[in-house]
Amino acid sequence: MKDYPQFVSQCTDHIPESGRISCTAPSNIALVKYWGKGPVQLPKNPSISFTLNVCKTETVLKYQKKRNKSDTIEFELFFEGKPRPDFKPKVQQFFERIVSYVPCLLQYTFSIETSNTFPHSSGIASSASGMSALAYAVMQLEKLIYPELTPTDIAAKASFLARLGSGSACRSIEGPVTVWGMHTDVEGSADEVAIQFPDAIHDNFSGYRDTILLVDVGEKQVSSSVGHDLMHGHPFASQRFEQASQNITKLKEILITGDLDAFIEVVESEALTLHAMMMTSLPYFILMKPNTLSVIHKVWQYRKETGAKLCFTLDAGANVHLLYPEAEEKQVEAFIINELVAYCHKGQYICDQLGLGAVLV
Repeated sequence: MKDYPQFVSQCTDHIPESGRISCTAPSNIALVKYWGKGPVQLPKNPSISFTLNVCKTETVLKYQKKRNKSDTIEFELFFEGKPRPDFKPKVQQFFERIVSYVPCLLQYTFSIETSNTFPHSSGIASSASGMSALAYAVMQLEKLIYPELTPTDIAAKASFLARLGSGSACRSIEGPVTVWGMHTDVEGSADEVAIQFPDAIHDNFSGYRDTILLVDVGEKQVSSSVGHDLMHGHPFASQRFEQASQNITKLKEILITGDLDAFIEVVESEALTLHAMMMTSLPYFILMKPNTLSVIHKVWQYRKETGAKLCFTLDAGANVHLLYPEAEEKQVEAFIINELVAYCHKGQYICDQLGLGAVLV
């Protein structure tokens, strides 16, 4: 799989014997949703997302040079201190997809220790943060082998590698706003990597908040991969891809001008459209729960009564992301405690905000 020669490195005998790399990478929340993909992990439509800050994966990559070369990737995997053999196939697939781009991986055995700052299976994109953290760690190893690599080089290739593990992971390498997928109105955009939003973002979005209401905690009703596959042959797929492209154009202007009312309209429409696509696929799924709908109606009522700039978005699940300006934080916090906590599983919610992406610890 060497379709992108600019990301292929050559191996050398002068590599570190052993070491330890620790890094973190956050999750992200799509504003314009990516739904539908082609091989390998290429989006059917462009997407744009807020990079988060608090909800992140912490990964330690320990590496030891093999005594004898082999053609297999050898690794152990620990999640929150315990072996997780059920997680290994996804990581194995990731390594198999990236080894042609980072051939020095074959010269090592690895121990991967990973943990999340948020509950697993809480509806937050753990595959995005997990795969971006691992891809970023791999690039830190490559940086040790090739010191001439620049931060720009590392970010681009880390995003490229992360995509091969989980599509949305490519949007978590940088922040606070990233674009993934080729779009004629976004300079530098591409299907193989995510890029930072190339224009100056209006101060209205500085410090933007995302409070995640954990309406439903548990394994997803349907995996993202299955959901994406349902777009093949979907009766409304082509219209959806066109709508997403148009919304990228709209949201680009919104992020530059700071029009929060227009932001609310696009973001909420995108969230509901994502769920509409799932409800009209075959087989069909209703991923929202009754409490999801109750929260949405409460948000609409609150906005009508107060004129607040609070809005919601959803991933492919029941939990609700509340997006709002930093200036409204106290009022929204009171609203959550007084009106919305009752709809959360055991009263759980997570307060997050825009972040800057993956970092070396």
